Amino acid sequence: MEKIASFTIDHLKLQPGIYVSRKDKVGGSVVTTFDIRMTSPNEEPVMNTAELHTIEHLAATYLRNHKEFGQKMIYWGPMGCRTGNYLLLNGDYESRDIVPLMIETFEFIRDFEGEVPGASAKDCGNYLDMNLGMAKYLAKKYLEEVLYDIRPDRLVYPE
Repeated sequence: MEKIASFTIDHLKLQPGIYVSRKDKVGGSVVTTFDIRMTSPNEEPVMNTAELHTIEHLAATYLRNHKEFGQKMIYWGPMGCRTGNYLLLNGDYESRDIVPLMIETFEFIRDFEGEVPGASAKDCGNYLDMNLGMAKYLAKKYLEEVLYDIRPDRLVYPE
């Protein structure tokens, strides 16, 4: 079998950033899949499921309610390797186009107080696996180390 596109990226060179993973034509539209890479693969510890699950709930809620992008948001969810998340948007975008959106999203997570949306037995199949404190810590780290002063090499996959 042929390797899928995400397995052709050199994960030994990949650093935290925002990358266009792929663009797919669906009907008359383009769906852009973003790699929201939060940790350095094979260098840093991966994120634990509890904080990644909390980031998923908070980011998906924030993005689906976003004034500009809410109607374009298709999916937000964790990568199986636990080094980041995927964001799928309806539209033809480049990484730089969503930097402000990712800053807003991760500031929302960093500053969030209260009950995590959907964190109940009625709303979620694994509601006890949440860690808001670590989610906030990781959001702050990603903002400060990557997003606030994102470099061009963190917007395009390494060759």
